[in-house]
Amino acid sequence: MPLLQWLTRDADLKLSSKAPYRLLEHVPELSFGAADTENMLIQGDNLDALKTLLPFYAGRVKCIYIDPPYNTRSAFEHYDDNLEHAKWLAMMYPRLELLRELLREDGSIWVSIDDNEGHYLKVVMDEVFGRGNFTTTFIWQKVDSPNDNKVPITPDHEFVLCYEKCKDAAGFRKKSDHSLIDAYSQRDEHGRLCRDRLLKKNGKNSLRSDRPTMYYALTAPDGATVFPVHDDGREARWSHSLGGVDKARKEGRLVWKQREKDSAKVWVPYIREYAPESPERPHPTILLDTKTSRQAKAHQRELLSPTTICACVSSTFHTTRSPSTSKTKRRVLSS
Repeated sequence: MPLLQWLTRDADLKLSSKAPYRLLEHVPELSFGAADTENMLIQGDNLDALKTLLPFYAGRVKCIYIDPPYNTRSAFEHYDDNLEHAKWLAMMYPRLELLRELLREDGSIWVSIDDNEGHYLKVVMDEVFGRGNFTTTFIWQKVDSPNDNKVPITPDHEFVLCYEKCKDAAGFRKKSDHSLIDAYSQRDEHGRLCRDRLLKKNGKNSLRSDRPTMYYALTAPDGATVFPVHDDGREARWSHSLGGVDKARKEGRLVWKQREKDSAKVWVPYIREYAPESPERPHPTILLDTKTSRQAKAHQRELLSPTTICACVSSTFHTTRSPSTSKTKRRVLSS
């Protein structure tokens, strides 16, 4: 697997193991609600915070979302242009290593990023999480209003990279979509919603030469032998195997209908499909139904008053230096 090289890579690969374990110091005046809750807001360097959480949450976190700095000049103006990518990678690599340790075997991590470092981040995450554990890159539309910037091209999207701790272990589910029911406009004799799909394959890869085993004879209700043939006379193929058609016949889902062809009545086979009880479909990777930045800010103001926002945080902690891991354990558990 290709690896990304940068100026300080050898030293950066050791940072996560060298990061010291620190104590969590409870700050009552900044806390809200029950003191023994698991909800925490930690103020301090995030590398220190991750290392502090590791003894208690390693292998226990189901989902992680991070929104790291995008390495724009507005965020890192003090960086040297020749070193900015290396410094950004030096910051990200050890933190990604610790985040991986926090994930459960069925966990996943989601990372927001843009074009400044998105492609470097993909290569680094391939190394840390395993290229085979990459799920997808989602594209999020962040702008939904006309842009009056003077530049000829301005980006209106960002990315969200998704990785699993172990491939196909996260148990991602399809998206519920009741609009799919609209495609089932018929009802059978029992009142169930259904639709009849032409058994002959149309469109791409629909010829006998594409799938020779899917070209076979069927017997129509009048005893006639029927082969799949396109309207232009080319030999076609069926959409189901002979075994699939036999199964549909036994289940009462093979439907024959008479159609007009060349001034004559012919029998045409269909496969009946029933509407699912819980209609769903795959999630798209282009997140057009996710709120843009402007919409999200308005939605947040609508839902969360300042009092409500404060109530979401139960206990606030500061990270402080710790001489040993065992003391960190005792201190965190007592907080």
